[in-house]
Amino acid sequence: MERRKFLSMTLGALALATVPASVKAEDYRKSKPAVWSAHTVNDAIKAMYGSDALVMEGVKVKAPKVASNGGAIPVDFSTSKDITSIAVFQDANPEAAVCAYTVTKYSINKYSIKIKMAKSGSITIVAQGKDGKLYAAKQSLDVALGGCEG
Repeated sequence: MERRKFLSMTLGALALATVPASVKAEDYRKSKPAVWSAHTVNDAIKAMYGSDALVMEGVKVKAPKVASNGGAIPVDFSTSKDITSIAVFQDANPEAAVCAYTVTKYSINKYSIKIKMAKSGSITIVAQGKDGKLYAAKQSLDVALGGCEG
């Protein structure tokens, strides 16, 4: 029994040691500060990718049609495209950018986050393909005042 415990702990430690080597993070707030101060979605997309020419295909977004709590809106998004990055934008708050992810060939491009929106608006997901195109999806949603959907 002790040998099994030792082997499982050794394999677990080895797995943890290799994970950080495969994780890549870029601080977009430092490398692209204009993205985080842009007030419109189009300006934020241009600051992030250099263009706002979107191809409305290849990306899926799922959020509630009516959010009773604007402080924690669940948003699921995914893509089957071969991409280098994916970002979330919204038009209800003063700053349009929500988050951005650098994607590697080992990434699973299925995400689930919660965002905050002060009022009704739309969420735009933009994925930069390895082919240089910007694939996107957009969904509008209503934020109920005071948490009641009436």
